[in-house]
Amino acid sequence: MLNNSPTMEDLDGGMASDVEREEEEAVTDLLRDRFRLCTISIAEDEAKQCGMEVSQPIITCISDLAFKFAEQLSKDLELFAQHAGRKSVNMEDVILSAHRNDHLAASLRSFCNDLKTKEPNSERKRKKNPKREGRLAPDLLRTPDT
Repeated sequence: MLNNSPTMEDLDGGMASDVEREEEEAVTDLLRDRFRLCTISIAEDEAKQCGMEVSQPIITCISDLAFKFAEQLSKDLELFAQHAGRKSVNMEDVILSAHRNDHLAASLRSFCNDLKTKEPNSERKRKKNPKREGRLAPDLLRTPDT
């Protein structure tokens, strides 16, 4: 007779994944709440500067849409980096994510170029100097005159 009841190891593994899932959901909820507070504050400030009033349900809707957009953008950026064989997102991934909005893509490219010009040369990756290799090559290729 086979015993199909779960073992203690199965139960522990299930509980560990449940705990991890709950922790992940708690972090997501915390991020969503902080994001919502920031977007509500921004929306209220912008409305105030423009002399407008925006109802609370509209501000909440804008906040939720912005969070969902940020979630989707982060997933897209992660996929772009994975497709390129990288573990981290870089500026090219961000620019690629804006390919449907020409104005935004141009602004991001301009911003990227500005960052590159402000970056100190000492922090950039240096290429190997081919001149050293060039000095050795003629000596090796020299044939005796006979």
